[in-house]
Amino acid sequence: MTTFDDREKGFENKFIHDQELQFKVYARRNKLLGLWAAEQMGLTGAQADAYAREVVSADFEEAGDEDVFRKVHKDLRAKGASVDEKGLRKAMTELLAKAKQQIEKEG
Repeated sequence: MTTFDDREKGFENKFIHDQELQFKVYARRNKLLGLWAAEQMGLTGAQADAYAREVVSADFEEAGDEDVFRKVHKDLRAKGASVDEKGLRKAMTELLAKAKQQIEKEG
């Protein structure tokens, strides 16, 4: 292999690693969001864990965050939780940062 081939392979490996890391961060964020939303809806224990798994699964419906946002927002409204769209988006942003820290720490 040439130096160029080695560099290309290195870039490919970094890209794959970065994509895997991003997937893990968003999956963790969605789990944390599900647990946060469950708390807002008064769910605890196994019910909260099951709801968090539902939120993680909701992310596979379409690219981006809107599928997760719609699910959680709809569920919060249905349960009468006092969280508006702005509060939910803020929680999503904060939990994304928290998820990234957790994943990086696990290294």
